[in-house]
Amino acid sequence: MRIHQIIALCGDSKLRNNSDCSIELREYLSQAASEKIFEYMETCLQSSFENSGFVLQDLVNELGRRLDYSVDNGLYQGRPNATGYDGIWNDPNGHALVVEVKTSDAYRINLNIIARYREELIVSEKITWKSSILIVVGREDTGDLEAQVRGSKHAWDIRLLSIDALIKLVSLKENTEEETVTKIHELLVFFEYTKLDRIIDVALTAAKDAGAVIQQEALPTIGDTDDDSTGVEPEKQEKTPQEIMAAMRQMILAAVGKRERMPLIKKSTALYWSSDRNLRVVCSISKHYSRGAYWYGYHQQWDKFLSDGAKGFFVLGCIGRNEAYALPFDWIHLKLGELHTTERVGTKYWHVHLEETPSGDLVMPTFKVGERVSVMPFRISLG
Repeated sequence: MRIHQIIALCGDSKLRNNSDCSIELREYLSQAASEKIFEYMETCLQSSFENSGFVLQDLVNELGRRLDYSVDNGLYQGRPNATGYDGIWNDPNGHALVVEVKTSDAYRINLNIIARYREELIVSEKITWKSSILIVVGREDTGDLEAQVRGSKHAWDIRLLSIDALIKLVSLKENTEEETVTKIHELLVFFEYTKLDRIIDVALTAAKDAGAVIQQEALPTIGDTDDDSTGVEPEKQEKTPQEIMAAMRQMILAAVGKRERMPLIKKSTALYWSSDRNLRVVCSISKHYSRGAYWYGYHQQWDKFLSDGAKGFFVLGCIGRNEAYALPFDWIHLKLGELHTTERVGTKYWHVHLEETPSGDLVMPTFKVGERVSVMPFRISLG
């Protein structure tokens, strides 16, 4: 369905401040895949429809949430005695962005009004002076608006970002890991461009995170363990194509979301959560090895991510099997002391090994205590 058709199904289909239509639309957007959000933005920019500007405002705020900001939706239309901001994005370090969304920069923007919004929010203690303004514009070509900002007294408090660039930031964040999103937050706060270190730092961090994602999906060889080795090491094989891994991951997430009756949205390559962030899933995929085994690494940051939710699962996908295994967080967390580990500077992971029994079932050896624990009670069908 197109975005205007979805709006027609929400409430009385009229977008107004605090209306049922607005509440239902925002609830839907909070559970939609990021790729759908991108599509809806393109529709708002390319084919104007009734209240398309209001919809774009909600879409931009939803992408703020995808960048791990705590977002306060603003008003669609100003009203007496109310500050007319479009959104407030708070990052974990306490910096607030007062967001203004513009479909285009065809008309001059009164920067004094936007600056007044920020001042009013500070006076009302909704934000502090540790804040700035972010204007999100539908077009990439923002030369006129850039010149207007540079020539104003508000130049040090305002940043500009095109919707295309915002989409790219969300895509980058969802395909890397935690350190990149921290750098993205820093990038959206005003800084002086003469020294380029911060921009270069973002690029290098993103590249490092992308490499870390590949490494986390890679086989954790027992030869790298920092404790007693089992003497069993899976043989080297060609890597499974990323397209196959991604397709299987999507099947797994759909199955888990259906079972839990809660759609899952992407936080990063392996991390997913519900829109309220209470349900959390780490999904890892392994190919099949000739000895009848699957191998995974369970990373320290993954354990922290799951522990911060009300309910969490470490879900193991097995290439060649039409089922996955959703290990509850409490279960896998209690088993960590029985597993081999690898520690490097700033990181640690546990080795998780699944073996096939003669009957075709899977068990997880806990090498330190010599047990082989069945994971079949945690099976989820993908068929």
